[in-house]
Amino acid sequence: MAKFNYYDRIAQNYDQTRWLTEPIAEVVADFMVNLVEANPDTSLLEAGVGTGVNVLPLVKRGYAVTGIDVSQEMLNQFRQKLSEVPSNLNLICTDASQLDFPDWSFDVVLTVHMIHAVANWQRFLDEIIRVLKPNGFYLNAQCITPPARLEFENYFRAILAKYEAQDSQPEPKPIAKINIDIDQYFLNKGYQSNYLIAKEWKVSNTVRELLSFFKLRAYGFCWRVSEEIFEQAIAEFENFCIKQYGSLDIELSSTAKFEIWAYQRL
Repeated sequence: MAKFNYYDRIAQNYDQTRWLTEPIAEVVADFMVNLVEANPDTSLLEAGVGTGVNVLPLVKRGYAVTGIDVSQEMLNQFRQKLSEVPSNLNLICTDASQLDFPDWSFDVVLTVHMIHAVANWQRFLDEIIRVLKPNGFYLNAQCITPPARLEFENYFRAILAKYEAQDSQPEPKPIAKINIDIDQYFLNKGYQSNYLIAKEWKVSNTVRELLSFFKLRAYGFCWRVSEEIFEQAIAEFENFCIKQYGSLDIELSSTAKFEIWAYQRL
């Protein structure tokens, strides 16, 4: 039986349900290029590359980019953004726990909100150090959920939790988040760390739009119950939204951030 991979199921809807748009990704790419002092020969690996939104600007600028992801469907979405896959882009469908590359292969390794999904995070970080070139950069990044969207999500999580306890045949669950002290790991390995905010921007969605994202089951926590139970939870949540916000057409706006923890051994 094939291992459950909810990323395959949400690939077609992934970009539209997130808040990192292509224009914002361009600004973030500028920030990363300046941060690592990239030159035409700079090579980059993104583990958990997904649909490529983080590195597509770099690919278009001609940098050598390798992307790996456990979901073939996510990689297919990346490929569809290009008329053809250019020679400077290498996409590989594989588990990130083992990086099948020679030592000192990349100037930059990038991860964006993905280490919590790696089964053995310490082995993964060991592998990052192994494939980084001397003086290379590891950029551990994440998009911080806009507070209004996070509040909306938490309302649904509370409702979903009631149904999860009742579900006799739940869907396979995505890997649970675990406590990971990445900063301490790299400090112990002799790396210097630097925390930076690459970009802040306002994100706005109507309640109706956000509700539609949940109906698509576009997030990992939406797969914790069976489809039948999920539909019941969504129906209750829609009624809750009407009472809570007064209208599904109310717009929720708040600020998102793209954070980067940069590590380099000098």
